[in-house]
Parts: sequence; structure tokens; C-alpha cells
Amino acid sequence: MRLQRSLRTALASFAGALFFMAGAEAGAPQVKTQAPGYYRMMLGDFEITALSDGILDLKPGELLTNTTKSEVTKYLQRAYESAAVPTSVNAYLVNTGDKLVLIDTGAAKLFGPTLGNLLANLAAAGYKPEQVDAVLITHMHGDHVGGLIADGKIAFPNATVHADQRDAAFWLDKAQLDKAPEAMKDFFRGAQMSLGPYVTAGRFKAFNGSTELFPGIRAIATPGHTPGHSIYSVESKGQKLVLWGDLMHVAAVQFPKPGVTISFDIDSPAASAQRRKAYADAAKGRYLVAASHLSFPGIGRLRAEDKGYVWVPLTYNSVR
Repeated sequence: MRLQRSLRTALASFAGALFFMAGAEAGAPQVKTQAPGYYRMMLGDFEITALSDGILDLKPGELLTNTTKSEVTKYLQRAYESAAVPTSVNAYLVNTGDKLVLIDTGAAKLFGPTLGNLLANLAAAGYKPEQVDAVLITHMHGDHVGGLIADGKIAFPNATVHADQRDAAFWLDKAQLDKAPEAMKDFFRGAQMSLGPYVTAGRFKAFNGSTELFPGIRAIATPGHTPGHSIYSVESKGQKLVLWGDLMHVAAVQFPKPGVTISFDIDSPAASAQRRKAYADAAKGRYLVAASHLSFPGIGRLRAEDKGYVWVPLTYNSVR
């Protein structure tokens, strides 16, 4: 009996020690950081890497146009979103085997401390900035071109930057900056600060509308959001991915209501028409699309439903 009591006492002490250790472990400081922001997939023979620059909050009720606040609220609530929607800023790296092509660059620090993670995530994905051969810009808003500069210097020293000549003529023109409304001036300053060093170094090349830039990579003119807004079609071995830039801002609203625009659109009717055309073509063609402000990694397909569309995100998969 004495032996049994001793054993029970020992077991109880051991169990108590385990509970104490478990409790101590559970009380460890919270990490509160996310995993590295990159996602990789194959598109035929091309490797696609989605890169996160970070997140910023948008307030669709204040920004969306060609709609009403009550309609916006209805669709946000249906998607379990609040008035401030955490919105991704994405960029996409295409490795063709011959060229390493980056599409958009994020904001760097132009839009505040929650962005500017692209270079860190590029490194986490296994690449260096000097390996990038070309940077394709969808348009020259700061959250797409800010990452061209790091610590005041060219971030991609061996890359040539490509963008539509209409965007270049608008955003890089000092006269346009001088006559712009005060609320718009920072858009011009951000573009000129980010693109200027590449222009000076002879590393900027404008293209004219829809054109093939590299084998398998084609620019498609979609003016409206900005004068030279472009999307990029990437194709390999019969597989297709179209990178939309800013044809999408708030998925919860604009997919079911594709005519909804945003106050950042320079030409709202044209931007609406481009969105409608792109959404319809993607749903009909059943090909992959990606957008700068869809929830990271922002890659998936569209399915037509009623008078709008449903977003079907790409299923997570390993690269093979």
C-alpha cells in the first residue's frame, strides 16, 4: 500500500509538471508576423511567382463610383467585409527560362509602412533584383511603380522598364504635374521620382498599345483607369494567364457589379468598359487571371453568374 501511494504521488507530481510546462509554452510571446509573401506556380514551361508588397485598407463606400453607398454596403456585408477592406498589393514575376520579367513593383514606401515588402519577398522566393531583365508596368500609379526605387537608387539595376507611351506622356510630364489638381499632384510626383532614374539611365522603353514584348508575353491596351493602362497576357504551351493591373479593386463589389468604377479612374466610362470586356473574356475563355488588388496571391478564374461574376481562386498546389 505504501508503494502504491508513493507511485500515485509520483505520477501526480509528474502530471503537474507536464501541465506546468504546457502552460509555460502556451504563454510564449505571440509572433504576429506572416509567412513570406510569395506563391509559385507553373504555366506551361513558365514559372510564375506572385509577390506580396503588403496590404492597405481601402474604404469602398468612399471610393467606388457608378454605384451607391447602400449598394456597396450590401455587397460588402454579403462578403463579410467591413467598411475598411484589407486590400492586397501584388506583383508577378515571370521566369520564361530566357528572361526574368517582373510585372509591377508595389509601392515601396510611397503609401506608408504596411507596404514596401516586395524586395524582401523577392529574396525569400529565391531571386535577386539584379537578376530581373525587364519590368513591365501596368500603369504609373505609386502602388505599381514605387518599388522601382530602393533607398533612393534604382532597385533593378539590370532591368529595362516598359510601359505604354500614353502613360509615360501623361505621368512623366512636368507640365501635367504643374496643372494637376492638388489632390493629384502626389500621383505625378511618385511616378516621376520612380521612373526618372530609369529614363535618365536609358533604361526606360515605351511601347505603343497592344504589342508582343517577349515571346509569350504580350501587352494589351486597356486605357481608362489611366491613359495608358495595360494588361499583360502570358502564354506557354496552351496555358494562359492575364495580369489585370487595376481592372479590379474591390472583388466583393465589382465582380457581382462589373460596371462599378473607382474614383482613381481618370476616364470612368472607358474604365468601366475595359473591366466589362476583360471580365467577359476571362469567363468565356476560362483562363487564369491575376490582379494587383485581389487577395494575395490574387490568381484564379471567373465564372459568369446572373449579370455578374464569381471569383474562383486558384487551388493551392505544389510546383511540379
